[in-house]
Amino acid sequence: MAEEKNGTGPNPALFPDSDNPDQPGLEFAQFAAGCFWGVELAFQRVEGVVKTEVGYSQGHVPDPDYKLVCTDTTNHAEVVRIQFDPSVCPYTNLLSLFWSRHDPTTLNRQRGDIGTQYRSGIYYYSEEQARLARESLGEKQKELKDKKIVTEILPAKRFYRAEEYHQQYLEKGGGQGSKQSAAKGCNDPIRCYG
Repeated sequence: MAEEKNGTGPNPALFPDSDNPDQPGLEFAQFAAGCFWGVELAFQRVEGVVKTEVGYSQGHVPDPDYKLVCTDTTNHAEVVRIQFDPSVCPYTNLLSLFWSRHDPTTLNRQRGDIGTQYRSGIYYYSEEQARLARESLGEKQKELKDKKIVTEILPAKRFYRAEEYHQQYLEKGGGQGSKQSAAKGCNDPIRCYG
């Protein structure tokens, strides 16, 4: 709750994300699907996605950094915040990509990445996004049958932009120096590496 205190006053980490998109007509979307590097690159390639940023959200500590988030004590998720043009890319297209990029049935982990920051989440900016997210979860659950989806669907809390070296990490070459294409429509496999 926003009324909760953290030291001397209201905790800004618990407030809704009140940022505005860079241009009129754009909307925000925010997703958590494991390590944010590969997820960001996938969304960068979508026609109608104008901007992506990776960062931390849904936690209880203001202004976290990567090292603190990795202690698994802040409850932040690694997220990708997207600015998109809904006249070119409907929100449902983003939801489809989200479900295709990770295993929504594993709690607080994706492959070898383990911790609450790697959880599955859809963080919405409007009731329409919330409705569409819940509908898409229902459809995905039918597809997965007996494997229970653990994806959380919650209002987007304050977004804390990750350190600059995390931004467009795989497009810039990651730790291997091997750049990957963020071109719209690119279908090259995404290789995630540190």
